[in-house]
Amino acid sequence: MFTPVDTTLGALLLFQGSSGLLLHNGAVFGISSLLSGIAFNPSRDNVPIIAGLVSSVVPVYLFAPSLIPSYPAAPHSWASAAATLGVGFLLGWGTKNGRGCTSGHMLCGLSRLSPRSLIATAVFFTTALLTANFVGGGANIPACGATPCYTPVYPSGPELVFMAGAVILAAITNFGIVPRKVHRSEESRIAFSFIAGLEFGLGLLISGMADPAKVLRFFAFLTEPSRFDPSLALIILFGIGPSLFTYMTERPGQVVAKPTLAEKWRLPTATVADIDWRFVAGAAAFGLAWGLKGVCPGPAVLRTVLQPTWGLATMSGYMLGNLF
Repeated sequence: MFTPVDTTLGALLLFQGSSGLLLHNGAVFGISSLLSGIAFNPSRDNVPIIAGLVSSVVPVYLFAPSLIPSYPAAPHSWASAAATLGVGFLLGWGTKNGRGCTSGHMLCGLSRLSPRSLIATAVFFTTALLTANFVGGGANIPACGATPCYTPVYPSGPELVFMAGAVILAAITNFGIVPRKVHRSEESRIAFSFIAGLEFGLGLLISGMADPAKVLRFFAFLTEPSRFDPSLALIILFGIGPSLFTYMTERPGQVVAKPTLAEKWRLPTATVADIDWRFVAGAAAFGLAWGLKGVCPGPAVLRTVLQPTWGLATMSGYMLGNLF
C-alpha cells in the first residue's frame, strides 16, 4: 500500500546516513562494496557501517515491529535454494562489475551529479522495470488483496512517534553534535560510521525499500496498475533531493577542504571514459536480480538478519559473484 508518511521519513533517514558519511567521514555510502569488503578485506572503513546497518533491526523490532517486512518463504527445497543462490550471484556479480547499486549509484551518485552513476542507474532501473513486468507475465508482483496498492495508508501514533523521533535524532546528531562537539580522530570516525549505518538501515526499513513486495509493486505501473505502489518515488524527492542540495552547498573538496572527522575525501574518481562492457553488463545483471525478487544489497543484509536461511543462500551467491 502507498505509505507517504513512512516513506518520506525513511527517505530522510537515507539522506541522513549517506550525506552524513560523506560530510563527516569523506566517503560514499556504497553498500555493495562495503558488503564485499567485510568478506574479502575487512577494515575500519566497512565493518562499523555494516554493523550499524545490521543493528537497525533492533530498535525497529522493539518499538515498531509492524515496520519489519513480511518476507516470502525461505528456500524449502534444493530447487528454491539454487534459485536463491542464483539471484545472490547476480547481485554479487552485477554490483561488482557495475561498480555499485541503488545506494552508491542512485542515491549517492545521482546526488553528486555523476554521469557514470546516471548511466548505471538508467541501465539497472530499466532492466528491473522490464524484468518485473514481463518475466513470468508480471506474476511475481504481489497484489494488495481487493484494494488497489496505490491506496494510501498512514502510520499509527506510536509508529509516527518512533519514525519522527529517529529522523529528528539523526538530524541533531549529524548537523548539531558531530560538527560542533566532536573532534577529528580515528575513534570518532569509526563511531560515526556505525551511526551512519544505523541511520541508513532505519531508512531502508521505514521507507519500505527493505520490503521486496513494495519494491516490485513500484515497478508495476507498466502492466498492473492496480498493483502499483508509488511510495518509493518519494525517495527521489526526500532522499536524493536533499542529498543533491547538500552536495551542491558543501562542495566536498572545494568549498569544504576536509571532512569533519577524517583527514581527506575518498570520492570515486572513475569517469564515463572508464565505462566498458562489464560495467554495463554488471548494471543489467543487478537490475535483473532487482526486478526478479525486489532485493538489492542493503535490504539483503537486513533480510539476512531476519531470515537467516534465505540469507545463507543469497549471501553465498553474492560472495561467489564477487569472485568473477
